[in-house]
Amino acid sequence: MNNEQPIIVGLDIGTTKIACIAGRKNEYGKLEILGFGRANSNGVKHGQVLNIDETIKAIKAALDNCKLSNPDLEFNEVYVGIAGHHIKSLQTRGDIVRQDTGDEISQREIDQLIRDQYKTYIPAGDQIIDVIPQEFTVDNFQNIPNPIGFGGVKVGANFHIITGDRNAIKNINRAVEKSNLSTKDLVLQPLASSAAVMAQEDLEAGVAIVDIGGGTTDLAVFHEGILKHTAVIPFGGENITNDIKTGLGVLKTQAEQMKVQFGSALANEAKANAFITIPGLRGMPAKEISVKNLANIIQARMSEIMDFVTYHLKQVGLDNRQLNGGIVLTGGGSQLKHLIHLTAYVTGLNARIGYPNEHLAAGHIDELAKPTYATCIGLILKGYDDYEHNRKQFEASFKKVEVPEQLLQNQPVTVDTEEEALAVEPEKIRNRKGMKEFWSKFKDGLIDLFKEEEDKAL
Repeated sequence: MNNEQPIIVGLDIGTTKIACIAGRKNEYGKLEILGFGRANSNGVKHGQVLNIDETIKAIKAALDNCKLSNPDLEFNEVYVGIAGHHIKSLQTRGDIVRQDTGDEISQREIDQLIRDQYKTYIPAGDQIIDVIPQEFTVDNFQNIPNPIGFGGVKVGANFHIITGDRNAIKNINRAVEKSNLSTKDLVLQPLASSAAVMAQEDLEAGVAIVDIGGGTTDLAVFHEGILKHTAVIPFGGENITNDIKTGLGVLKTQAEQMKVQFGSALANEAKANAFITIPGLRGMPAKEISVKNLANIIQARMSEIMDFVTYHLKQVGLDNRQLNGGIVLTGGGSQLKHLIHLTAYVTGLNARIGYPNEHLAAGHIDELAKPTYATCIGLILKGYDDYEHNRKQFEASFKKVEVPEQLLQNQPVTVDTEEEALAVEPEKIRNRKGMKEFWSKFKDGLIDLFKEEEDKAL
């Protein structure tokens, strides 16, 4: 264990879950996870905090679970992920004329150039979340990745500025503060996810990160190592669950478990003669759900999300010839069966699942390497990036904390997520050949109610 590094904590405030992970880099530059907790999220919709009290309860539950996993853990500062419909981005240009032209360009001058961009005009009610430099120029030299050490009279850069609604940002900060924490920094979720699942060669090859969360799908597009575009698509896993609930006439908890256990993003891959038996409510007869109809609903919504991804890629002029790294799917929704094939079909790009295990030290429980926690682990990496580049103040002395046994392989981790009991009975899936379909066909890619067909007189 490297006790000369700070412990950094990522807090992912999502629509369906709140995750809190504490980590520290070891001597090999890999993350040792020192604490892990999660809880169900109730006060967040589409990435925005709408009910502060419910969100505070969920944050405190996740914190309690994190500290329960490692009683030696103490922290009060967290890196927090942000997403939601209100997130926007714009491109700007900034230049400064240097005073000491005989000296090499320093980090101080680059920092000044970035600070100047925070004065950029943005609409009233919005707030700048982050300013990300793209290509630099020094005098007549262009497309410089890092100008430090160059000599010249004028240094400038193109910038990608990320903004968000001031009240939405205030609500996140208020919920964190009322949970007895302070926000070290707000980080756009797709950028955090990118840090967790990408290596430098991926970014240079050109890649689109698609982080499918509960309430939103976040997109970050890189080309030649530079962030070219970010977007938040207002649909996620919870929309699919609600579509299943409405289309098949089941409870939300049943819809969620059917999606996770039996769902497929490709209707053609689902068995036409497989059915799920749902117990009836209060003495009502059991209901039988066609696995193919379930897949039709999932495919319609996932196709819509991927259409948005394609639209954004076209907006920034990055077609499949320029994104050699293809699409990397991450987040909880990326674990749907056959989603890679659907993504490749809709977008025309190669696709794969992005796991955050590349940056994790060996030996941790498998749960931590799931795409679900890519954002949270990326937040810790963002904190280390700040620490290594002296961007923020960190404590001078670091407490010695060991990795708890329950977060190591072959040890069960006890995390109370307060999940409701689900009523789907997976054992009752069975094949029934020759049975007529009793649901109407899916039309125009929209979610329609499926109606049971009348048995025709023979």
